[in-house]
Amino acid sequence: MYVENKDGDIDGATARIGWVTFSRTGLSVRYRGRTLKRSKGRGVRGNYYDEATGEEYWISGVKVRGSNAHRAESVQLEVDADARDEHRRLRSRSGSLAGGA
Repeated sequence: MYVENKDGDIDGATARIGWVTFSRTGLSVRYRGRTLKRSKGRGVRGNYYDEATGEEYWISGVKVRGSNAHRAESVQLEVDADARDEHRRLRSRSGSLAGGA
């Protein structure tokens, strides 16, 4: 998943691509020791917030063709080490999609 902290960074990067764990109900996500709760319209810039700090996060599926960041935003993106192979595989599919396949 693409995880972006709208209020700061996530262990040295504004945005990261990595594995998350959804709660059974789907109302919260665990990522890198954080519990992120669904905003339910409460957020201004994010769709989740950190239960402990209140920081807003944007979480979405990884786009095949590039970063999920808004084109007007500049983010420092890091891919977690344990997600690099899967991210590389996903990105390599984008070339075949561009050819109309």
